[in-house]
Amino acid sequence: MAILSLDHVQLAMPAGREDDARVFYSGLLGLEEQPKPANLAKRGGCWFGRGALKVHVGVEDDFRPARKAHPAFMVDDLAELRKTLETAGCLVVEDEPLEGYDRFYVHDPFGNRIELMQPLQP
Repeated sequence: MAILSLDHVQLAMPAGREDDARVFYSGLLGLEEQPKPANLAKRGGCWFGRGALKVHVGVEDDFRPARKAHPAFMVDDLAELRKTLETAGCLVVEDEPLEGYDRFYVHDPFGNRIELMQPLQP
């Protein structure tokens, strides 16, 4: 028995905020919204992805944002994404350097922490 890969990341959001999720995950981060199966769509929330990356944002009744736990997304142009996020009014948060990467944190519209990173060129 072996774990082979990560299928998706699940993040939580409050009810009725799907449009905010779409603006952030699709509009700003560039992930495509994926259709949810009909039996799961009735729960609310949204699914997003690009290639093998899948992010499920689901409704949680007693919602509290993930302020420490977070996904880290690898990007191909961190500087451009930073400009996009800051222009949209998102607060970019620097952290300790991580050898081999440029990176920063941002919070989604619900307060969930998201790390965005790009490998440094040799």
